[in-house]
Amino acid sequence: MTFKTKESRLFLILGTFFVANAIIAEFIGVKIFTVEGTLGLKKFDINLFGVPNLSFNMSAGVLTWPIIFIMTDIINEYFGVKQVRFLSILTAILIAFCFLVVGMAIKLQPADFWLVQEVGGQQLNMPMAFDVIFGQGMWIIVGSITAFIIGQMADVLIFHRIKKITGEKALWLRATGSTLVSQLIDSFVVIFIAFYLNPSYHWSWQMVAAIGLVGYIYKFILALAMTPILYVVHGIIDKFLGKEMAHRMIKMAARG
Repeated sequence: MTFKTKESRLFLILGTFFVANAIIAEFIGVKIFTVEGTLGLKKFDINLFGVPNLSFNMSAGVLTWPIIFIMTDIINEYFGVKQVRFLSILTAILIAFCFLVVGMAIKLQPADFWLVQEVGGQQLNMPMAFDVIFGQGMWIIVGSITAFIIGQMADVLIFHRIKKITGEKALWLRATGSTLVSQLIDSFVVIFIAFYLNPSYHWSWQMVAAIGLVGYIYKFILALAMTPILYVVHGIIDKFLGKEMAHRMIKMAARG
């Protein structure tokens, strides 16, 4: 198969960015950072559902999720629901495959000279560091993949439903609206599976609700902030395709 047409090249580019950023998010997500500290702000002291001292501590995976939001909505806009569903399922399979390969890599017997390395003047146990960074627990992996699939399916469905009502107008409404709902689902599903159902943690529902809500507030603000960028990307694609072709693809995508 060759990618000679503008439509096929566009799908290849958008799909590649979609898959790549989803996989990157899974692997960098092991790092938890403080939003307030990164911005040089005083940490918030939030109390929700009886859970005290909450602040915006987020997974580093949020660095690439905004790109996934945009790719999801743009692909839905120009190529339709079926293509987003296809990419979402493919991405989930690839994420699972990546974790399978990483699991196999963790089981490999390390070379003697690699066991201890000097990093920044300190002796570092390399096998332990590798396992901690890449060896996410099975519950977290299952929770993450499940939340991704459910969130993406909800996103494309809501996007399409709003588009049937608004037509080609109000891109901001269908894109932002679908993202806000899908991320609400994603924020709670992953925590519920990884920390509530997981017998190693078994968080209370209050903890799940509080942590999930704090995470969703951050994603809510981020989704609103990304709306202007969505229009910029939309404009670039229209210019690349030409107005006539872009309009025809959008109409075809709306028909499913």
